[in-house]
Amino acid sequence: MGVLDYFKPVSTWPPEKVRRFLREKNQGEYNLVDVRQPQEYEQAHLPGAQLIPIGELEGRVRELDPNKVTITY
Repeated sequence: MGVLDYFKPVSTWPPEKVRRFLREKNQGEYNLVDVRQPQEYEQAHLPGAQLIPIGELEGRVRELDPNKVTITY
């Protein structure tokens, strides 16, 4: 399984659509991934976000559930 199997092509969601999605779902229903650097994650991140820096994503993609919606930022 390749990295693209974990991500479905979707249009970019505006912030309000992401907020609404996160409010309407339980944390276990989606993957929320912060792809920034650890220092940026430490400064601030969304509650429940998992840190996987973009440079590590391909090697760590198996940590994500491919059956859930994945939101990255």
